Amino acid sequence: MGGLAAASTNMTDPERIWTEASLRLRAEIGEGPFSSYIAPSAVRADGAGQLILVTPTGYARDWVRKNALRRLNELWLGLDGLSRRLDVRCRAEVASVTPASAVAVQALSTAGLETPVAPTVPPVTDGARAVRAAGLQERLTFDSFVEGQGNAFALAIARQTAAWADGHFNPIFFCGPYGYGKTHLLNAIAWEAQRLRPDAKVVYLTAERFLSTFVKAMQDRSTAAFKESLRSADMLLLDDVQFVGGKASTQEELLSTLTALIEDGKRIVLSADRPPMALTEVEPRLRSHLAAGLTCPVEPADRTLKIAVAQNRIAAFARMGLVSGEAPRDVLEQLVDRTPGSVRELEGAINTLAAAAGPRLTTLGADEAVALLGSALRGGPERRITVDEIQKTVAEHFNMKQADLLSERRTRAVARPRQIAMWLCKQHTTRSYPDIGRRFGGRDHTTVLHGVRKIEELMPQDDQIARDVEALTRKLRG
Repeated sequence: MGGLAAASTNMTDPERIWTEASLRLRAEIGEGPFSSYIAPSAVRADGAGQLILVTPTGYARDWVRKNALRRLNELWLGLDGLSRRLDVRCRAEVASVTPASAVAVQALSTAGLETPVAPTVPPVTDGARAVRAAGLQERLTFDSFVEGQGNAFALAIARQTAAWADGHFNPIFFCGPYGYGKTHLLNAIAWEAQRLRPDAKVVYLTAERFLSTFVKAMQDRSTAAFKESLRSADMLLLDDVQFVGGKASTQEELLSTLTALIEDGKRIVLSADRPPMALTEVEPRLRSHLAAGLTCPVEPADRTLKIAVAQNRIAAFARMGLVSGEAPRDVLEQLVDRTPGSVRELEGAINTLAAAAGPRLTTLGADEAVALLGSALRGGPERRITVDEIQKTVAEHFNMKQADLLSERRTRAVARPRQIAMWLCKQHTTRSYPDIGRRFGGRDHTTVLHGVRKIEELMPQDDQIARDVEALTRKLRG
C-alpha cells in the first residue's frame, strides 16, 4: 500500500483514481470476477456528493459488497487526495441519481475494442436536433483505432461515412468476428459525425437496446414516439444487428425504420458478426435491405497489428501516468504469441501486466512478464466454454439429462435449470440470443431473453439460485 500511495499522492480526479484502482483490483481478484462484476459497473455521485459504484444488477451489488468493496476502498483511499469512500448500489436503486460529468466514470474494462459497458457520457439534452450520445464510449475514437491490413478498408469507409461524404452507400454494414473493432468503428463514426455536424441528430443503439426499447414502447403504448425518435435521425448506428433475429415484430419495425431513413436520404451504419446474407435467423426481406449497401469485412488481426495494438494500449497508460516509456519489443511479442484470441483478449492481458508491473513495465524481460501474468497467458489455443459444456454441467448439477434442457417440458424442475443454463451461455460464450435458442431445442430468441432476465431478477432475491449459479460458474471455470 505504501508504494501505491506514493505513486499517486493527492490525486482527486475520480477517473484517474478509478482507472488505477480497478487495474490493481483486476490483478488481485482475477479476470473472470473482474469481467463479471467490476467491468460493467460505473462510479457516480449522488446529490450529496457520495461516490457510488453502480452495478448492473442486485446480484452483482451483493457480490461486490461481500467480496471486493473493502479492498476497493483500501485502494481508493490510498489514491484519493480527498479521502472519499465508495458505496455500492445496483442500477435500480440509483435510477434517480444523475451522473456528474466530473465524476461519472467507467470501470477499466478487461475488454479491448468493443466491450459493451455503461456510458461515460450522459445523453445530450433533447432538442429539435439533439445529438444522442447515450451508449457511446469516449475512448473509442478514430485516434485510438489501430489500423492494420485486416481493417484498413473498413477504417477508410468509416472515416468517409463520419465525414458525411457524398456518394455514401446505404446502409454501411461492418461484419467480422467478435472482438476485432466493429463497435470501435461505430463509436468513432458517431463521435466524428457529431463533431463535424453538431446540429445533426446521431443515434447510436445496440440491437439489444433497440429490441428492449421497442418491447417497452409496445407495452407502454408509445410506439409512435419510439418510431419518431429513430426516423427523425440524420444518422442511425445499430450495433450487433444479429441480435434482432427470431422476433418477427422487431424485425418488421427495423425494416420499416431502415426503409423510411433510406427514402429520406439519411445515413445508416450497422454491424454484425456475419455478413448480411449469412444471418439466417433474420427474415429474407430484412436481410436483403441489410445487404443492399456496402458490406465491409473487419478481419481478425495479424501479428503485426496486434503488436501495434499492444503498443497503443501501453502508450495510453503512459499518458495517464500509470507507466513511463515503452515496453520492450520481446515482451510485446510474448504477449501476442501467447494470447491467440481476439484483440480484446490481448488488451486484457496488457491491462493485467500494467497492473502487476506498474512503473516497472518498461524494464521487464519476457520471462518476468510471463511470470507476472501467470495463468492469464496460455501457451496454446485458449480454452473456450461452449454451449454444450454448459448444458452438460447444468444437467449434472441438477441431476437431470441434457436432453431435458432441450425438451418441450415446462415444469419448474426443468424450466428453471434451463433458464440458468441460458443465462450462463449469455455470460460465458459469445453466442447470440437466436443462436442460444437454436441450441436449446430450436427456441425463439425472445424465450432466451426472458430466461436470462428472469435469472438476473431472481439471483438477488433467491439465495438458492444465487448459490447454484456461483457453483456452476466455478465448475465451468475449472
